Amino acid sequence: MKPFRAVRRYFRDALHGVFRNFSLSLASISCITITLIVVAVSLILSYNVEHFSDSIRKDVTVVMFLKSDTTKEDEEKIKKELEGINNIENSSIEFKSKEESAKELKVGSDIFANTVDSWTDETNPLLDSYMFKVKDIEKIDDTVKEVKNLSFTKDKVNNINYGEDIVHQLVVVFNVVRKVCIVAVLSLVLVTAFLIANTIKLAIYSRKREIEIMRLVGASNISIKIPFIIEGLFIGILGSVVPILITVFGYGSLYDFFGGKLFGSGLASLVDPMPFVYQISVALLAIGILVGMIGSYQAVRKYLKI
Repeated sequence: MKPFRAVRRYFRDALHGVFRNFSLSLASISCITITLIVVAVSLILSYNVEHFSDSIRKDVTVVMFLKSDTTKEDEEKIKKELEGINNIENSSIEFKSKEESAKELKVGSDIFANTVDSWTDETNPLLDSYMFKVKDIEKIDDTVKEVKNLSFTKDKVNNINYGEDIVHQLVVVFNVVRKVCIVAVLSLVLVTAFLIANTIKLAIYSRKREIEIMRLVGASNISIKIPFIIEGLFIGILGSVVPILITVFGYGSLYDFFGGKLFGSGLASLVDPMPFVYQISVALLAIGILVGMIGSYQAVRKYLKI
């Protein structure tokens, strides 16, 4: 029973400490709140950028246009050789005839509808094509080079297109944004821990006489230090409440406002709020608690001379 009473006393003293030194506690809570709001924005941005990036990776399609004299047998051979390349998703390999391409062009644009209707099988200028997707977009250039080096390419392939310039630029931009978000989150957590440590240092200094009395009556080092660490836990929890509410209701409202998609594009779809907002909320609560406790521990260890 003694250990339970001691733990209960530590939590009671910590809670009293938070409210007894409310101005200093409020400074720490405000610091955590502001920082965790920025952390929440960074996490949401980072996850959505990763989501955009994955969508683009999954949607990038390589189109290989075949020459007009390609036969059915040639098409089968081409498909088998494509299936032999490791980085190509075999399930994504799709043959599209020039007639199918003409129908898509007609449906997709009223301007070209009359022109397409005037084409016959002989006058259709479009080409048959194979389309496929790659498993690793970072290796798309090497994969296309491998395709170009296949035996049929020079004789049966007219052109290979995958919008390489745009793909590379998007991948680079998304990678940079993701790394910046990660660095921002880590930096904010470290800054918060530093600020809390300094705030609790002031709290310890303001309670110097109280600590000296505790030492005089024989209180152990642990019994003096633990309440300060638990104070950091309470401060972390209180500081994470507002960021969690903003995350849950703010992101949900943002998602509904944009209809789940930025710029009306399927590639720029936002991460579904459920259970995303709860995952972010748990992360914010964990960061708040850890930062509060670690900040308190560092302040006690460094500044409490006992």
